Amino acid sequence: MKLGPREFLTVAIVLMIPLLSFAVVFRPQNTEIDNALAEIAHKRDVLNRLQQETAKNADLREANALIAERIEKDEARLPSSKGVDRIVRQVSALAVDSGLEAPSLKSLKPLEAAMYREQPLEMTTAGTFKGFYEFLRRMERLPRITRIVSMEIKRGAATDDDPEISVKFTLSIYFQDETEVAE
Repeated sequence: MKLGPREFLTVAIVLMIPLLSFAVVFRPQNTEIDNALAEIAHKRDVLNRLQQETAKNADLREANALIAERIEKDEARLPSSKGVDRIVRQVSALAVDSGLEAPSLKSLKPLEAAMYREQPLEMTTAGTFKGFYEFLRRMERLPRITRIVSMEIKRGAATDDDPEISVKFTLSIYFQDETEVAE
């Protein structure tokens, strides 16, 4: 079989068709497919991050609700400035019920804080150590927020097995100002 220019031309055209179709059709389509796959991967990544953030938002909403509930509980434990007198009477009654002498009280200047105020009271009492321990345990169970800032205990005369002590301490009672409660 003899190959002439016509046959070479036909073979060249037949060989050029796949090469041209690859260069003109398939290569651009492959590039578009690669770009589309990269965009899909990017969008999936963004979607995953958004889902994680949304899950965090739900967790944050739940945490904020818990914090708000705790704040309400704590604020319920803060009396108004009118309720401070009632707490002072309760503390005095606790001291007497625990076997201590009726405490002498000296009211100090109230301290301001962000959402509350603090009323320090300087208290002095005497009695047995067991009585004072019982007084502290009862103070701890009060529903209102109080703290003992400073304490000075002096030993007195020993009677039986329980020594007499005199105690001087500063009790802080936390409360809300009426003007802030009304708002």
